[in-house]
Amino acid sequence: MKAMKLLFALVLFLNTSLLLANPDIQHWQTANGARVYYVPAPELPMIDVRVVFDAGSARDGDKPGLAMLTNSLLDEGTATQNANQLAETFEGVGAEYGASSLRDMAVTSIRSLTEAAAMKTALDTFAAVLATPSFPKKPFQRNRKAMLLGLQQEQQEPGSLASKAFYKALYGDHPYGSHSSGSEASLKAMRREDVQAFHRQYYVARNAVIAIVGDVSRRQAEAIAEQLTTKLRVGERAADLPAVAALEKASLQRIRHDSQQTHILVGQPGMRRGDADYISLYVGNHILGGSGLVSRISDVIREQRGLAYSAYSYFAPMRENGPFTMGLQTKNAQADAALKLLGETLRDYIDKGPTEDELKRSKQNITGGWALRVDSNKKITEYVAVIGFYGLPLDYLDTFTDKVEAVTVKSIKDAFKRRIHPDKLVTVMVGGEK
Repeated sequence: MKAMKLLFALVLFLNTSLLLANPDIQHWQTANGARVYYVPAPELPMIDVRVVFDAGSARDGDKPGLAMLTNSLLDEGTATQNANQLAETFEGVGAEYGASSLRDMAVTSIRSLTEAAAMKTALDTFAAVLATPSFPKKPFQRNRKAMLLGLQQEQQEPGSLASKAFYKALYGDHPYGSHSSGSEASLKAMRREDVQAFHRQYYVARNAVIAIVGDVSRRQAEAIAEQLTTKLRVGERAADLPAVAALEKASLQRIRHDSQQTHILVGQPGMRRGDADYISLYVGNHILGGSGLVSRISDVIREQRGLAYSAYSYFAPMRENGPFTMGLQTKNAQADAALKLLGETLRDYIDKGPTEDELKRSKQNITGGWALRVDSNKKITEYVAVIGFYGLPLDYLDTFTDKVEAVTVKSIKDAFKRRIHPDKLVTVMVGGEK
């Protein structure tokens, strides 16, 4: 066992140049309808598997927090093993289990050596976690209590308050407007049966995407996909989410909080995954506020005026239009001035666009750093799962840098003018008195 752990540790530190630069993504479906995306990676004796369900908090319905609570309980016990036994089984073969819950998706993952006995144990256990979680009563109560304590802690964090209010202001009653961590009322009313019903509906084969990257053949990958899904109910894919409505007017929400700093978030619904304007908006935002201290927003607000330590902007594309967000934190007395300057910077950018020199430097930064974003099997697995979940082209990774190089100042100006509306932005400010 020590040798196995040593091997596992060694492969993690192997030179990343051994890994694939342009992964060949192969796609098929399992017998019960799960969508599989596989990339052979024979350089390292290990496998990364990511199983993603359309079961994020957008599926909470009238029970905010249900998706996150369900996801957190998957490895608390199965039909044959309790939480400690599951952890010991994974650890005993050097496997790493992971899970997380986002607005669109519920994510589960396993990383294992491909040595036959170790991989079989890891995948058998992973399959049981996915298909037959027992949702024991005590862990249910413990995790629900932890989420309630988390909500209390969020009340003391201005950044969390701002984010929660921002999403509600952007999306209203749309499923994206619900707080992923839930509400006190919802969590207190939640029952173990709610978690079981959520799992029964959404953790099913037809609602699953499996990404496999590693030192296994196509035939082995097909067998692994069947192994992971054979005990899942067939079920149905989750229904389409409603479209996100565009904002009709600007709004400003000030939330008083005992703090020396004011957190400011400004934005609107932005774009969805696979959006035709994605690359132009992505590159354009890299110049505007997505490239750290050298971005336009940071230069104007931090370097030129000294109004904030950090200021930024980003798009978060999702199944439906995810948010376009600009943000900063500043002294309470400077909040209005910083907000005004943030708005002026955006308007100027939309009106004039980036300079040719800004665009050139941005392209160099994005394409130059691209290799580091796909320099491990784990990172490739994450990308492949996103490609499968959102139905992106299988050559997405191959063509990304070429598409970035094709972006022009004109295409950025055109995309920002059509998609970003400075007169209809949501603004949330959380801070103390001036």
